[in-house]
Amino acid sequence: MSRPAASPDAPAYTRPTRPRRPGPVARLGVSPFDPEESPLGRTRRARRMARELAVIHPDAHCELDFSTPLELLVATVLSAQTTDKTVNRVTPTLFARYRDAEAYAGADRAELEEILTPTGFFRAKANSVIGLGRALVERFDGVVPGRLADLVTLPGVGRKTANVVLGNAFDVPGLTVDTHFGRLVRRFGWTAEEDPVKVEAEIAEIIPRREWTMFSHRVIFHGRRVCHAKKPACGACGLAAWCPSYGIGPLDPEVAAKLVKTPATSDTE
Repeated sequence: MSRPAASPDAPAYTRPTRPRRPGPVARLGVSPFDPEESPLGRTRRARRMARELAVIHPDAHCELDFSTPLELLVATVLSAQTTDKTVNRVTPTLFARYRDAEAYAGADRAELEEILTPTGFFRAKANSVIGLGRALVERFDGVVPGRLADLVTLPGVGRKTANVVLGNAFDVPGLTVDTHFGRLVRRFGWTAEEDPVKVEAEIAEIIPRREWTMFSHRVIFHGRRVCHAKKPACGACGLAAWCPSYGIGPLDPEVAAKLVKTPATSDTE
């Protein structure tokens, strides 16, 4: 499909699209998920959108800073109810002070809570991190396991966190169903499910396994930068041609482009 040439000063992540009328969600108030769409048709549309996401977000990556599986595991646990940027401000001090699972297991609670205070819910997070360290020491010789079944037995670790660690620290494909991911795949009309486990299962049937990790990053990037929860930048979105929710946000390209966040302005929630 040919597209108008992009303006040389267009913000990052903006993809001009040909004008079209709003999709059925905006026009009729219906669900984005069309039960009349065949599974094959939905899969073909989804994979076309996934290819476009790769073009829109060539820089998609895990936005938590880490250098080891343990660092990523801890950072992901801390990212609950806060932004990745906040976690990244805290972890340099944290990782320098606690270098292995044994250090977390024996951490002074007051000292750990003080470091974690900016992330919010610091008492609960301190409990999770200390418990995580103890579980790793007691059951895995202090080493982060590389299997989903083992990771989800650790304190504070669910499927989302486990898939983040597997995909980015072990190169094991995983789908990260966070708030952004769930919101977007429902807006795209790929699933009507709300439960993250069911969402993961349905999207796993649509997107090839080898693409799961990078696909997750691209969807999350799109949710943070373009397809916002309250006012998506529909008029600047490269997925407009295939999205049933097109039109729930501003359609004017200039207005929409102002809503698109660059890496510098994204809050990386």
